[in-house]
Amino acid sequence: MILVPLAPGEAELIEKRSRFLARVLPCTAESEALDMIRDARKTYSDATHNVYAYIIRDGGAMRYSDDGEPGGTAGMPVLDVFRKSGVGDFCCVVTRWFGGTLLGTGGLVRAYSEAAKLALEAAGIGEVCEYAAFSLSCPYALADRLRYALSSSAQIEDTAYGEKVDFTVLVPLGGEEALARLAAETTSGSVVPVPLGTRKIAVRI
Repeated sequence: MILVPLAPGEAELIEKRSRFLARVLPCTAESEALDMIRDARKTYSDATHNVYAYIIRDGGAMRYSDDGEPGGTAGMPVLDVFRKSGVGDFCCVVTRWFGGTLLGTGGLVRAYSEAAKLALEAAGIGEVCEYAAFSLSCPYALADRLRYALSSSAQIEDTAYGEKVDFTVLVPLGGEEALARLAAETTSGSVVPVPLGTRKIAVRI
């Protein structure tokens, strides 16, 4: 099972007047993670720390930084939130504005961990599943009937209107024959799904 963040997520935590802003971004390349880190440092240049952690499966990149916090109190706790959840292909940046009260090593670990956890909850967790994509083209007179039939067993990704109505649909691998039967039964054999390859999509768990 491959788990990833479903979407960007953001959460804020206040701990003894220190403000923690945690942001999570799905990333499939290390360059995307580095871009996010640079953006955080630029956007929040007034912050005391911009702590980060990321795991990119393609290439096996796993990095974290305490960014000036005591060693082991920031970057690693953030990383551990995702490792314990089994989530990869992400970058998480937790920005801290110091509130004037020292939190201690235990307090820092708890605060960074909690902020990262809240951001991951806001993003949601999805399982990466492989789908087969198809194009189905039909006359306008059959469009509503076909759309209704497809909605019960396939995911309609796109609908284009031209001389005909063109549906782009996704079905789980193994559902190709069922889709072909459904199209044939719904349109008296006049519509045949055209394969468009496979796609990997994160589905909420």
